[in-house]
Amino acid sequence: MSNHLTKILTKSLKWGLLSAASGVLSGIAAAVFLILLDWATHTRDAHHWIIWFLPLAGLLIGWGYHYYGSSVEKGTGLILDEIHDPKKTIPFRMAPLVLVGTVITHLFGGSAGREGTAVQMGASLSDQLSKYFKIDNRERKILLVAGAGAGFGAAIGAPWAGVVFGMEVIYVGKLAFIAPLECLIASFVAYYTAVFLKAPHSVYPQIVIPEFSYSLVFYVGLAGIAFGIAAKLFTMLAHRVEALTHKTVPYPPLRPFLAGILL
Repeated sequence: MSNHLTKILTKSLKWGLLSAASGVLSGIAAAVFLILLDWATHTRDAHHWIIWFLPLAGLLIGWGYHYYGSSVEKGTGLILDEIHDPKKTIPFRMAPLVLVGTVITHLFGGSAGREGTAVQMGASLSDQLSKYFKIDNRERKILLVAGAGAGFGAAIGAPWAGVVFGMEVIYVGKLAFIAPLECLIASFVAYYTAVFLKAPHSVYPQIVIPEFSYSLVFYVGLAGIAFGIAAKLFTMLAHRVEALTHKTVPYPPLRPFLAGILL
């Protein structure tokens, strides 16, 4: 066996194991998150009065991030920054902080998506592997992409979506085939790890797809445009509100506190 072939096999084995490890970490995190989220939802539904404590929950989350999570408060933005320009390992604290913060938010009646939380946990935990293996910045990018996709796929119970998300996260709206095999391994390992740990995924009714017609394509395309406009308006509004609160409320923990009162 030639040295060149040996190097290829060694590298393939290395990335197969790293991708699988990324998947296991992301799957465990997603399973713990979904189990806690299920508990929080049932607890809130059984005790509706708990929503009156939402402002205090917001204050607690804001306080925690202000004093212990300033290095990771950018959340998904930090992960994207590191994917585009890898500099230093994402702090481990991102995973427990976003996990606890999201569960508390749901418990007290706030609104927080599960996908962003799972992406942050998957990417930050996968990035910890770079501390124990000789990985350069380009390879760290692969780990982050695989971890982000694995967390996404495991959280929503759709591993193929995790594969696509991992490759799409680098350039929004474009598929960058930077690590297709790594994303595939990590996402499916994460999904089956979450299933093995009995994570409570949402189950949706089967959709009966009607026969092909040009009118159907037209309406689906029209719906896509509407969804895109809605998403654009939402992100613009979110950024405007964030900028406004930064100007008017200088003490960060008070921002979620006041938002809780408003809700």
